Amino acid sequence: MVDLTLLASLLPFLFGFLFLYYFGFLRKKNQDILSNSPASAAATTTTAVVGGGECGSRDDVIIVGAGVAGAALAHTLGKEGRRVRVIERDLTEPDRIVGELLQPGGYLKLVELGLEDCVEEIDAQRVFGYALFKDGKATRLSYPLEKFHSDVSGRSFHNGRFIQRMREKASSLPNVCVEQGTVTSLLEENGTIRGVQYKTKSGQELKAYAPLTIVCDGCFSNLRRSLCSPKVEVPSCFVGLVLENCQLPFANHGHVILADPSPILFYPISSTEIRCLVDVPGEKVPSISNGEMAKYLNTVIAPQVPPELHDAFISAIEKGNIRTMPNRSMPAAPHPTPGALLMGDAFNMRHPLTGGGMTVALSDIVVLRNLLKPLNDLGDASALCKYLECFYTLRKPVASTINTLAGALYKVFSASPDEARNEMRQACFDYLSLGGVCSNGPVSLLSGLNPRPLSLVCHFFAVAIFGVGRLLLPFPSPKRMWIGARLISSASGIIFPIIKAEGVRQMFFPATVPAYYRAPPTKDSDVQI
Repeated sequence: MVDLTLLASLLPFLFGFLFLYYFGFLRKKNQDILSNSPASAAATTTTAVVGGGECGSRDDVIIVGAGVAGAALAHTLGKEGRRVRVIERDLTEPDRIVGELLQPGGYLKLVELGLEDCVEEIDAQRVFGYALFKDGKATRLSYPLEKFHSDVSGRSFHNGRFIQRMREKASSLPNVCVEQGTVTSLLEENGTIRGVQYKTKSGQELKAYAPLTIVCDGCFSNLRRSLCSPKVEVPSCFVGLVLENCQLPFANHGHVILADPSPILFYPISSTEIRCLVDVPGEKVPSISNGEMAKYLNTVIAPQVPPELHDAFISAIEKGNIRTMPNRSMPAAPHPTPGALLMGDAFNMRHPLTGGGMTVALSDIVVLRNLLKPLNDLGDASALCKYLECFYTLRKPVASTINTLAGALYKVFSASPDEARNEMRQACFDYLSLGGVCSNGPVSLLSGLNPRPLSLVCHFFAVAIFGVGRLLLPFPSPKRMWIGARLISSASGIIFPIIKAEGVRQMFFPATVPAYYRAPPTKDSDVQI
């Protein structure tokens, strides 16, 4: 009886020991097998993961950067079923003075990507157009939204709040992992990018591997040199202020003052705050620390600010929270590289005067999503690279229109000692003030609602011809005829170099580019042309 009792007591213990030993052995064996893979070795020691997804050894896509482009792309690819790892240098809320105005065309892309709720609960303000000021005169330019749903308009907001909403949206997907780390280099093997090397917040060096690495690390990217030919220009800098306790002359509109030496922007970023961006030409700005900047704003800029905003502008200067940001411009000049792709400001930048950067980035994401949709396997890096060359052509109508308009408008809106350039500036203001097709056409281009390069060129030279007409009527003189000829020459000198940098063939005749017809790669055949 005692023996049976003892045996009954030992049996559960024995079975429990065998159970723990068996499954512990299997787990150790699996870990040993997985550790032989460098990708999985890196993935098992990640930190600072945000959201429901776990960083594993079988990522489909690595995204470097979780700004507007990176976060939106992560959510988009994750929603398509891809396993996405996002590595972002700093996951705290950004505090920037640009990326605060989303054009209606960008909002439509946001809707197309299922991200429209990211402009909710952040006190975003609806924007219905622009107000243009020159020499005490003003004209209102409304977005042509008659054919769209009532919810479609521009949106302005705090950039950091918008980005955090998109990061949260991406992190909510179980197959998207967002972690904090600084990518130090791309991992290359025989000309193909296999992944990235990065440093965690704690300083640990790790590696991550995936068939496709997409670099979206912003305007200060340190990874783009091997993936493109960066020709970065800094035509000017923005000086940023936040105005409080005031109302814009035209509610729910962006305001552009054609000031001397260059434009001043005002737009709402919350229900109580108005962003002011003062453009300062060149790469250097007056020093903030020794008071030169405050003096410049008070003596040069303040007299040109509309009366409704003047007192709030002076108060913002006195508060001293003055920020600066270089305005960078860089045409897209990619080096197609197997296993890697550039997107966002790391790939292509334009002057932020027209607020088109986020519209271009979101449009690029829609193009890329549609290209990747039919592909189940991204493993053939060479075939994928050849196929994705069509991305650079398909993005051109939207990107090149917004890029060209931004560069051209900045030069036209800036004051100049050249009499012909000043005539062009006045002609642009008067042309837009005519209303009808003269304002609807350019504003539809600006808003991203009608991104047609040919329409842009037509309106640009219509402004130039309108300017010549103003000079020659009612009675032409040799001097006026000479200024008119220089005006046409000046207009050509503004727009043609920008078009050349964008690529004439891709911009106006994309269907003639062989890559335009690339078909998705298959396992049994090469990419077709």
